[in-house]
Amino acid sequence: MPRTPLAVTVSAWVAPLLVLTGFAFVAFVPVLTALVAALARARDTRVKALAVSLAVAYAVPFILWQARSDGAPSLSKDIHPGFVGLIVAISAALLLTIHGVRRR
Repeated sequence: MPRTPLAVTVSAWVAPLLVLTGFAFVAFVPVLTALVAALARARDTRVKALAVSLAVAYAVPFILWQARSDGAPSLSKDIHPGFVGLIVAISAALLLTIHGVRRR
């Protein structure tokens, strides 16, 4: 059994790809998948912490977009580029951590 579930690895690739290509709202699926799979089955605490960080980095702009009455019609148009960069950076760190865990 691998130390990190495949769902976490795939989700760490897909989430930033969706956010970068204008499908930020749909990115909740891989973000949620990574979070649940990491918390339920990952052995490494760094993977779990990064999955939680990814979920928080995605949840903040999502909640702000939902809470504002004057927001853009889509999350992709409303999300601040800083959050996009943060999501991509955390996903990259998660992938690097997973790769390091598998090499041991």
